[in-house]
Amino acid sequence: MLARINAIALNTFREAIRHRILYLLLIFAVVMISFAQILSLLTVGSEEKVIKDFGLASIDLFGVLTAVFIGIGLVSREIERRTVYTLLTKPLHRFEFVLGKFAGLAITLLVNTGVMTLWFFLVLLIKGMLDGALVIAILLLFFQFLLITALAVLFSCLSTPILASVLTLALYVVGHLLWSLDLLAARLTSASGRALCRALYFVLPNLGNFDIKGEVVHGVAIGGSRVGWASLYLVLYGSAVLWTACAIFERKELQ
Repeated sequence: MLARINAIALNTFREAIRHRILYLLLIFAVVMISFAQILSLLTVGSEEKVIKDFGLASIDLFGVLTAVFIGIGLVSREIERRTVYTLLTKPLHRFEFVLGKFAGLAITLLVNTGVMTLWFFLVLLIKGMLDGALVIAILLLFFQFLLITALAVLFSCLSTPILASVLTLALYVVGHLLWSLDLLAARLTSASGRALCRALYFVLPNLGNFDIKGEVVHGVAIGGSRVGWASLYLVLYGSAVLWTACAIFERKELQ
């Protein structure tokens, strides 16, 4: 089983690195990280904080865009081009296909995030602003990319590429605003309304678990429990999403 998943993963990675949009996003990310130096001169505030904040935000944005557009495109293209039929005629289970696709996309994101991180650290090294805490922040961002990729694979098994992209990006935005559900629940007088807010809080992806950009930029100490909880959340929630994607793809009518 692992050999078949690895084969799908490597094939997915090779296909992803031939995707022109991957390099376009990577170039934009490098440009935006470099632009942080210019922005720091035009913004009131600490130059170091501006460069770090803008650099982390650029890695976050372009990492998510890569996870969404590359992830959804590769899975849906297999179905549209009917190449999935050839794969499934071999001794390959459908869930192995889904997991292999996810693993290949995870490798792509690892390489992509690594390139952006190296360029970011080069900029910081030139400015004399290297900070080890940034490694933790970027690691958690990578965990977030993995969860977004799992959601992208799930929606690509459910719907068309455009709708899947919209749904995944919508969940990315909602996942960072989930804290507002607590505020809404406190203002509601209806018990059913508060229960609904609580249910949505636990069902929707809480991406705030992976966002420590503000703490790192402002020099707040990050406890090991924060990283441990983020890792556990990724494993539990990500596994649930991938299990759902595999179950849906197992029952999907391929025409």
